[in-house]
Amino acid sequence: MVTSVLRRVLIANRGEVALRVIHSCHALGIETVAVYSDVDAHAPHTLAADRAVRIGPAPPAESYLSIARVLDAARATGADAIHPGYGFLSENAAFARACADAHITFVGPSAAVIEQTGSKIACRELAEAAGIPVVPGERPHDQSLAGVRAAVLRIGYPALLKPSAGGGGKGMKIVSDAVALDEAISAARREAETAFGDGTLYVERHLARPRHIEVQVVGDKHGHLVHLGERECSVQRRYQKVIEEAPAPTLAADIREQIVAAAVEVARAAGYDNVGTVEFLVADDPDGPDGASRYYFLEMNTRLQVEHPVTELCTGIDLVQTQLEVAAGVPLPWRQSDISPRGHAIECRLYAEDPDRDYVPQAGPLLLYREPSGPGVRIDAGVQEGDQVTVFYDPLLAKLVTHAATRETARTRAIEALRRYAVLGVRTNLALLQRVLTHPRFIAADIDTTWLSADSETLLATPWSIEMASTGPDVAATTGDDRDLVAALAAAGADRETRAGPRQASHASSSDPWVTLKGWR
Repeated sequence: MVTSVLRRVLIANRGEVALRVIHSCHALGIETVAVYSDVDAHAPHTLAADRAVRIGPAPPAESYLSIARVLDAARATGADAIHPGYGFLSENAAFARACADAHITFVGPSAAVIEQTGSKIACRELAEAAGIPVVPGERPHDQSLAGVRAAVLRIGYPALLKPSAGGGGKGMKIVSDAVALDEAISAARREAETAFGDGTLYVERHLARPRHIEVQVVGDKHGHLVHLGERECSVQRRYQKVIEEAPAPTLAADIREQIVAAAVEVARAAGYDNVGTVEFLVADDPDGPDGASRYYFLEMNTRLQVEHPVTELCTGIDLVQTQLEVAAGVPLPWRQSDISPRGHAIECRLYAEDPDRDYVPQAGPLLLYREPSGPGVRIDAGVQEGDQVTVFYDPLLAKLVTHAATRETARTRAIEALRRYAVLGVRTNLALLQRVLTHPRFIAADIDTTWLSADSETLLATPWSIEMASTGPDVAATTGDDRDLVAALAAAGADRETRAGPRQASHASSSDPWVTLKGWR
């Protein structure tokens, strides 16, 4: 029994992932402890837990990233285990080691595994030793300008400069020729030092129009290891995922079999236990026959992924419950042959950001927040109406996930649900998500990691913003929350007009408030 080992779990995180963990803990009869910063004192995750402990002011370094404060909260509440969620301390080997030293169970792999798989170099060497193809690249021993330049020449153009210590797309630069090389090296090093405190660069061959495919793996403490299928994560902006789905559409059967087998081999070589993700790129092989594709190992994430719900819906497996059971020493209840994913699932990430202004994060009050519902619709949210979206944390508000027997049905369910999603007060990417799902390339599953930027003129079109500019003093006279509300009403009006069609829209009354917006405060 899990509860005989884990009676009380502290969640070292916030938002939707903290709520997700709380729900699975309660389903198992496990008490929960939330931690919160000053701005999260009344947040949904704080109120949902059995207990809650303040751990500091809003800045993450003084609260959610403070190992000492999190451990103090765990000791004060008598927590048996700590679940790190994702982000913050989830892949911090020092945190996992500190939990072990404090005799508190860390819900994740060991510190040694996190260290090995968290290093791009060490994990790459692990994959190569297991016979897994990797993207050609190297970390130059000579990190001078001349040394990195020489490495780029050895790897060949186009090349990708990556911070060795980082992730999330920060500091990554694509170099197509020698003209811009020195400037790109200097910029990549400068951004790496700012973001990670380490300017060491890694040089990698840049693959044209790759697909981003990842495989969910699960291992227990008894040597059993399985995969739960793959996910497509190619719809990205600035190397950050926007829409994910499972299984990966149009992926060749032989490539799929090779990737899932490779994922298990990498996890086995690392001695992995708990839930993790092995990531790959799939691209045309420049040295192979025309039309041939090849997969390349990219990295391994030693935590729960944001997009885990699509795997849960297709397999029927609660991944958070599985994490807790593995941490408690319970053997996996299934063999690989027992796992047979069904149907198709699509996840859309709802961000408080402005896609038309380079995805700049938004802050402000959620004046209105209403979630859609319906068959095959799941919402994992970390906010509620009246909350204040702050500048301190990731702008992810919620995840809308749909599941159906086919990809097309899952797609149409997602579109309808997005149209019924109401958010006022901050700008979001709701319109962008709808445009992506209705775009011919997404419908045909002709997607890659460069698509959003390459098709930005179509996907980021915002006709309603032109109407806003012409409304003159009525909008200009409003301030603060009023301005946000008017902007949101304008967006909603444009969506209403779009759905009504040009014939209906042309007969709209000039006194229709959705057209004039006058008198709205």
